[in-house]
Amino acid sequence: MKLQPIILSLLDTDLYKFNMDQVIFHKHTDLSGEYYFKCRNEGVTFTKAMYNEINQQIDHLCSLRFQKEELDYLRSIRFIKNDYVEFLRLWHPIRDYVETRLSEQGELTVIVRGPLFSAMQFEIYLLEIINEVYFRLKYDYEELLASARERLDQKIRDFESGKYTFSFAEFGCRRRLSREWEGEVIRRFAEETKNLIGTSNVYYAMKYGLKPIGTYAHEFVQMYQGIDSIPLAYTNHYALEDWYDEYRGDNGTALTDTVTTDLFLLDFNRAMVNNFNGVRHDSGDPYIWGEKMISHYHKYGVDPKTKLLLFSDSLDFDRAQALFDYFNGKVKVSFGIGTFCSNDTEEEALNIVIKLQSVNGRAVAKLSDSPGKAMCRDEEYLEYLKRSVDFRLDREKNQRLM
Repeated sequence: MKLQPIILSLLDTDLYKFNMDQVIFHKHTDLSGEYYFKCRNEGVTFTKAMYNEINQQIDHLCSLRFQKEELDYLRSIRFIKNDYVEFLRLWHPIRDYVETRLSEQGELTVIVRGPLFSAMQFEIYLLEIINEVYFRLKYDYEELLASARERLDQKIRDFESGKYTFSFAEFGCRRRLSREWEGEVIRRFAEETKNLIGTSNVYYAMKYGLKPIGTYAHEFVQMYQGIDSIPLAYTNHYALEDWYDEYRGDNGTALTDTVTTDLFLLDFNRAMVNNFNGVRHDSGDPYIWGEKMISHYHKYGVDPKTKLLLFSDSLDFDRAQALFDYFNGKVKVSFGIGTFCSNDTEEEALNIVIKLQSVNGRAVAKLSDSPGKAMCRDEEYLEYLKRSVDFRLDREKNQRLM
């Protein structure tokens, strides 16, 4: 049976992959990294047939190149620079960077190793492949599609009726039911509601004339942990400085929780508060986080109503509406909704991730506001990172009390 490719375009990924990669291309081409796949669901196994198709799909992915119209579209995004687009004209995914294994118990291992500017690009493509292969081979796909359409119909009716009043971006690439279904979801929200402000998927943003949305992910801050000259507790500082130097405030929503929001706020000083148009929430209690950010803006004499809080942590539409009702009028509010846009069916969605685990041979880790979201293969390093963060937080607290 002829393979039906899942990835048809190298634009079929999240915008923040290009945003981060541009900074790495300009400033950190000497970094190499390792990424590891993890499925957080209990009891999920992959069959030999799934494993074989995943490898065939990766082979196909690595045959793709950027097309002229795709490169022209990237150039049209005001903060994507021409020299980086010319680099992408030459770049392509390299198959040798990806290692896959399947245990006798059905546990899937995927490891990506290579120069960071190239290895990092695999994450979204691989998650799209793994997710779609799993659901097509595990279940009756047409039945899943029918349940997904029924739920999408209800969501659209809820926007039409006024039950939902918030605006949001579709963030569903990595855990989508399929490429076709994500496209249908985006198209229908765009055509049948006034609430979709854009999508993180660059391919569908181009196809449907929508705004591509995204800034950076945890891996961007994590990578600074692998640079010898940077103290661990100051990685946010250097990440923010590099980001501003690259984009000059033109691409500025900061992610707060890579090494805890409390530590982030020490580096989110007056200059950064003014230079970034907002912040993104991805772990911990969203209400506590939002109030903490509002207080931080007040501390620097900034009107919170001029700044954006972007919520993106495992949101469904009811949770987003509750957050909107609470924060509306206090601050600008928007939402990035992923799985509950692109893979809301009668079956449980997979909670799968591919995370950066080492840079230049050194362990790196995310130390988020939700302890369960930490992922590190080196427990000793994770404890050392925690101690480094706690030391700086305690020192800053004691200095304020003096």
